[in-house]
Amino acid sequence: MKNLLLLLLFFTLASHASNGLTISGKVTDQNEEVIPYVSVYLMGTSKGAVSGVDGTFAIENVEMGSYTLVASFTGYKAVKQQLTVDRNITLNISLEEIALLDEVVITGTQKPVKRLESPIPVEVYSATFLKKNPAPNIFEALQNVNGIRPQINCSVCNTGDIHINGLEGPYTLVLIDGMPIVSGLSTVYGLSGIPSSLISQVEIIKGPASSLYGSEAVGGLINVITKHPENAPLFFIDSFLTDWKEYNLDLGLKAKFNDKINVLFGANYYNYNHPIDNNNDNFTDVTLQHRISVFQKWNFKRNLNRFFSLAGRYFYEDRWGGEMQWTSKDRGGDEVYGESIYTSRFEIIGNYQLPVNEKIFFQFSYSDHDQNSVYGDTYYLAKQRIGFGQLTWDYSADKNDWLFGLSGRYNFYDDNTTVTKIADEVFIPSLFIQNEINLSKKHKLLLGGRYDYDSRHGSIFTPRLAYKYTPTKDAIFRLNAGTGFRVVNLFTEDHAALSGSREVVIKNDLNPEQSLNINVNYLKKIYTKKGHILGLDISAWYTYFTNAILPDYDTNPNQVIYDNLNDNATSLGASINFDAVLSANFKGLIGATIQEVSKKENGIREQQILTEQFSGTWSLSYSNIKNNFTIDYTGNVYGPMRLPVLGALDPRKEKSPFWSIQNIQFTFKGLQHIELYGGVKNVLNWTPNKGNPFIIARANDPFDKNVTFDGNGNAVATPDNPYGLTFDPTYIYAPNQGRRLFFGLRYKI
Repeated sequence: MKNLLLLLLFFTLASHASNGLTISGKVTDQNEEVIPYVSVYLMGTSKGAVSGVDGTFAIENVEMGSYTLVASFTGYKAVKQQLTVDRNITLNISLEEIALLDEVVITGTQKPVKRLESPIPVEVYSATFLKKNPAPNIFEALQNVNGIRPQINCSVCNTGDIHINGLEGPYTLVLIDGMPIVSGLSTVYGLSGIPSSLISQVEIIKGPASSLYGSEAVGGLINVITKHPENAPLFFIDSFLTDWKEYNLDLGLKAKFNDKINVLFGANYYNYNHPIDNNNDNFTDVTLQHRISVFQKWNFKRNLNRFFSLAGRYFYEDRWGGEMQWTSKDRGGDEVYGESIYTSRFEIIGNYQLPVNEKIFFQFSYSDHDQNSVYGDTYYLAKQRIGFGQLTWDYSADKNDWLFGLSGRYNFYDDNTTVTKIADEVFIPSLFIQNEINLSKKHKLLLGGRYDYDSRHGSIFTPRLAYKYTPTKDAIFRLNAGTGFRVVNLFTEDHAALSGSREVVIKNDLNPEQSLNINVNYLKKIYTKKGHILGLDISAWYTYFTNAILPDYDTNPNQVIYDNLNDNATSLGASINFDAVLSANFKGLIGATIQEVSKKENGIREQQILTEQFSGTWSLSYSNIKNNFTIDYTGNVYGPMRLPVLGALDPRKEKSPFWSIQNIQFTFKGLQHIELYGGVKNVLNWTPNKGNPFIIARANDPFDKNVTFDGNGNAVATPDNPYGLTFDPTYIYAPNQGRRLFFGLRYKI
């Protein structure tokens, strides 16, 4: 009998051991209110649970040992707790709520403030958002941001720019860590050289910011903020490949030399060297690229926590597109057409806080860009050097928060075109003042102005006004108004001036463009009793341009004409973003924009070319905590836009149809330090050649050897050229790359 009892006891213990132990409890907030749908899991294992509507959870079948328990839910600070499991454990978890509007932003006022407190509406997109549709560069990564469209400008070399609220790319200023690095030549080619894996967050302002950042910030700006060395992983790799034989590799590591010096090193390598011609026009559908970008950022700890950082980047790219039989031996010849661009570029960025009691910073940047390019048999050799220095003083007194700034910008540009007879060299000194006035707890007023002196155009003044009303802690109303100006650098900004057979005509000396803008914004966060978090962001804007310079493709189909508009151009529209966190499993962001971007010339108003009137974006995510996988469904949709056809006989559509690029991604996180991901890009296989007889005009005769012209230089219809066309690759409005599978791996320690 004794032996039988011992045997029963043994089996009971064995059964208990095989079933494992249980960790259970309840999740509440600081007010002891239960929080449903909280993800509770054991780090490094597949064990986890989601709290129910009563806040309780239970993780079952846990083996004995030591673990790190993590509890996380959007809108609350994550909790980590060390546990030794040798018996069933019951515990209560308290999460601290954080306001989602308390993200720290820098771009709106040139100093770090909480998003809730900023009088300038700033949109923030984290590295997590960018990972939902992995891309080898920032240009492609922004395709799912509402109101922003990466525009491909050439069917052959696939260069592009970023449109904000329908305005052309040169109206958008792109910053890296607050410095105006991406401009001039790099507006066209440099956007592809910013590796997305080194990005901490992207801040976007829609509307003019010239009073703080000067020329080029007329339509808005994008500030790419790189990771801080102290916050970056010790080592990480992010690599993916596609069935188009594209390969992308991002890697980074940080090092700590001593208690005062931290270094972040990053590199991006991208290779696509497999010509594809799915639309059978004997031209590459996508330009071939081989590039490398190396980045290094140093942070120095100083007395009294004064700031000092220094960063540098080198970028080299070899890209070409053209006829399928093109080789490097054909570069610059007139037998086989190809567009080949060699780009070599380096940048230096620094931010140093002066060793004084006041908050005074000196920021500086320098870039050197060398471009060796050939468009068929036309060489375009250009060099640009841009130096920038800025001294700012952040001073607060009573209810006034002042920012004083003194800056200087040096620009050197030279190329081999007949327009640039001598190198363009200019130094532009600037002075700006800004004051944020706290009228009351709910009301804030910002007044600012900037003075620039350009020796080519004289004195330029750009004022700025912003008003913020905060009726509740989770709602903001903002009103912004200001002016902007932009000095045009034609050949560094517009690819159409170089590619194809259209004659470039510059009618007069081009004067700076000027704009007047007003926009309103309403931001609201809603926290429901069931744990749902809803967000609403609504904006409306109106921008009026004088002296606007827009390429004229309509007056003469064989020319692209540049001149200041005698009348005006306008941009009018509204946008809405709706985001929701419905549980630990479901979250999403949906946005839509309606706009009218038009120009008025000789009393006639018409829609601007390559500008959509409607666009929408979405990003939907489902996370299965228990099985460690996530599904992301992202996409965009665009309404019709007017296209640059070559006259009345051109059989291509004058307007684009509604079109959409959609992507789906699966991510598995069940392995320690490793994420596996894969999916499909462009699920619908949309390309702009659908519904068109061809995309590139006269692709069979790119040097126009068999084109007949009349006495006025216009192409004449012939049996060999029934539509009377010349070679032109600028009829492009969507990426010409079809559906592709991708697979990637991330490793981080």
